[in-house]
Amino acid sequence: MPTNLFRFILALMLLPLLWTGAGAQTVSFPELSSTLPGRTDVTYLDLAKTVIPDLASDGQGFYKGGLPIEMRHIAGPDSGGSPPETSSFPNAAVLPIKAGGKDRLAMLFDLGDSPDSAEGYAILALYDVTAKPKLLDAANVAVDRSTYFREPNKLSIGAGDDMLITMSTHFNSSQGYVITPLIMVRDDRFELIDMIYTFDERLCAYSRKQDVAFQSIADGRPYAAVKVTVTDSTVPSDESCDDAPPEASSRDISVTYHWDKKTSRYVADSDALAKLSAENEKRF
Repeated sequence: MPTNLFRFILALMLLPLLWTGAGAQTVSFPELSSTLPGRTDVTYLDLAKTVIPDLASDGQGFYKGGLPIEMRHIAGPDSGGSPPETSSFPNAAVLPIKAGGKDRLAMLFDLGDSPDSAEGYAILALYDVTAKPKLLDAANVAVDRSTYFREPNKLSIGAGDDMLITMSTHFNSSQGYVITPLIMVRDDRFELIDMIYTFDERLCAYSRKQDVAFQSIADGRPYAAVKVTVTDSTVPSDESCDDAPPEASSRDISVTYHWDKKTSRYVADSDALAKLSAENEKRF
């Protein structure tokens, strides 16, 4: 299936999730040629060209360009693949955030498939647009084929700081794979907190779904604690199948990340989500 068609179909499947997030946390998908709110001198395309220098409209609703600037992968030097030599996309996700007590703008560009990796290539860019626009940081955040902001898109972890939540995913006929990176901004630079791995499947006899919820909890530290809860639920079907359906069940798996002053990073209070990931891998 052509890449653009695949991504269009996937976007339709995720549309309710994306629009819910847009209403709740101001994610938007502006026309790239439009100017920033309150500005007449800067367009979103101007910002996009700081990461893809030759990006331009093709006159048919898409923007095309060559290689992006060099950047790291959010998970480290041993992760991710190369960017595609050419990119084509209709828009980018835009999310105003707070970082270090300052107003910042995050933009997410899904560039499509990587030529040497099963993962795609997606740029998360951070801008200061309070005066003359400036690119502060950019990282590849793709950890699966297609990448988006995930509801609630951002989570306040302090009076002047937001954590970003992205998701990378792919589907086949009966299975859905989702990886959810949690990303903070410190000193105007993206830092990975952790990745949450979930796995949905729909079989004849039952469906099994893993939903994720996020909560920040003030605990007197420089950054609030972040509680992540995965609700793993199994629902038997009414279909006539060769296999007997399992009983309906639901369980919550929670981990809370606390800021550790000594290491200057978030630390999980248990390995429960890592164990869930290992359980899921056995079902692939």
